[in-house]
Amino acid sequence: MASGLDRRALPAWLAATALSALGWWFGSGLHPLWWLTWIAPLPVLWLAPRVRAHWAALAALVAYTIGGLDLWTYARVDLGLPLVVILCLLFEPALVLALCALLFRRLLLRGKPMAAVLSVPALWVSAEYLYNLVSPHGTWGNIAYTQMDVLPVIQVAAVTGLWGVGFLVLLLPATIAAQAMPRGTRPVRVTTTAVALSLIAVALIYGVFRLQAPATSVLRIGLASLEKPVQPSLSAAAGHALEVRYASVIQRLASEGARIVVIPETSFSTASPTVPAFAQLARQQDLILDTGIDFKGDPQARRNMSMAFQPGLAMPATYNKHHLLPGLDPYTPGQTYRMLDGTPRIGLAICKDMDFHDIGHAYASRGAQLLLVPADDFTVDGWLHSRMSIMRGVESGFAIARAARKGRLTLSDDRGRVLAEASSEGRDAELVGDLPLRATRTLYARWGDWFVWLNLALLATLLLVALPGRRTD
Repeated sequence: MASGLDRRALPAWLAATALSALGWWFGSGLHPLWWLTWIAPLPVLWLAPRVRAHWAALAALVAYTIGGLDLWTYARVDLGLPLVVILCLLFEPALVLALCALLFRRLLLRGKPMAAVLSVPALWVSAEYLYNLVSPHGTWGNIAYTQMDVLPVIQVAAVTGLWGVGFLVLLLPATIAAQAMPRGTRPVRVTTTAVALSLIAVALIYGVFRLQAPATSVLRIGLASLEKPVQPSLSAAAGHALEVRYASVIQRLASEGARIVVIPETSFSTASPTVPAFAQLARQQDLILDTGIDFKGDPQARRNMSMAFQPGLAMPATYNKHHLLPGLDPYTPGQTYRMLDGTPRIGLAICKDMDFHDIGHAYASRGAQLLLVPADDFTVDGWLHSRMSIMRGVESGFAIARAARKGRLTLSDDRGRVLAEASSEGRDAELVGDLPLRATRTLYARWGDWFVWLNLALLATLLLVALPGRRTD
C-alpha cells in the first residue's frame, strides 16, 4: 500500500479520512463528546505509514477541515467573523494534524516507534502554544477544553497548564496507531506502549488524588442574569427599571445567604463612578456586589468596567477589561489588576480575559482564592466559554464565580468542579450556592510554561532524528 494510493488503498484512505472527520466533528466544537477527541486522530495516524506521504498528509488535512466545519454557523453567523478568518481557524489546526501525520509516519517507518508516538503530542502542543502567542483570541480552540467534564484528566493542568491535557489526548491515539504497525520488534512496541500508558496512568492517578483535597473554607455566592434590555443607560427609564429588577433579585439572593453577588458584563451604561442604588444594597445586605459597567465617564477612553461594591467602602473597586473582542468591543483595554481588601483573597476579571494565561498568572502571584467574572456570551457557546474560564482556575489555583448574559452562570472550585450552574442562554437566570475555597499555589503558577519548553525541545530533537536516512516516501 505504501507504493501509492491504488485501488486497494483507496477504500482504506476514504474510511480513515471519514472516521477521523466524524471524530473531530463530534469530539471538538461547542459541545464536544470528550471521549471521541481521544480517538479522532487515530484513523489518519493508522493510515499514515500505509500510504505515501502526500496522501497521509491530505487525509489528515481533509479530516480535520471537515470536522472543524461544525463551527461554521457559530463563527460566521453568531460571531460574524470574516471568511478569511474562519478559513484560518479551520486550516491552521488541519495543517498541524497533517504535519503530525507526516512526522509520525517518518519516524515509524524509520523504526523509531517511541519517537513516533511522542512526536504527535509534542508537535501538536508546540503548535497550539505558538498559536496562543499570536492569536487575539488566546487559548480559544485548544484541544484541552474538550476534556473539561473529565475532572481527573484536567488536574494535570495544575502542573503543566492546559498543555499537558492536550499532550495526553494526542498521546493515546499515537500509541495505538504505532502498536498497530506490524513493522518493528515486539519488545520495542511493548516498551513504547508501556511508557505511553504509564504517563497517562500517572496523570490520572495524580488527578484522582488531587480531587481529594479538602476545602479550607466555604463562601455562599449568588449569580444573576437578566437578559433584556442590554446595556441600558442608568439615566434612562429602561436602565432604572432594570436596576430595580436587579435590586429585587439581589435582595432575594441575599435572603438565601449569599455574601457575594455577581451580575453580567456591561449590564448598565453610565458616566458616573458609582451606582448609588448598588452601593446602598451592598451596605444594607452586608455583601459584595460585582457588576459589569459600560463606563463612559472618561472622555478619552470608554471602558468595559467591573464595579465591585463593598459594604464598608463608599466607592466601588474597579477593574477594566484587558482582552477585547477584535472588531466588536469599542473599548480601551485596561492594564492593571484588582484585588479586593480582606479575606478571602478576591480578584476581579471580565469575560474574555479568562481566555488568556496572563490573567491566571497575575492573580496566582497575588494569592487569589476567588475570581469574580461578569461575562457576556453568544448563547450557543455558553458551555465552552464558561469551561475555558474554569480551566484558568485549575491551572492557577483559584475558584471562579462567573455570571454571563446569554451563557452560563457557574460556581467552580480550584479543581474545576462545577458546584452550581444555571443557563442564561436566551432566558433570565439566577442561582445561589456554596463555593469551597482553598489556599492553592499550583506548580504551573510557580513555573509557568515549563512543559511547553520541554515539548519544544523534544520536538526539535525528534525532527533531528527524522532528518537523516533513506527516503520513506
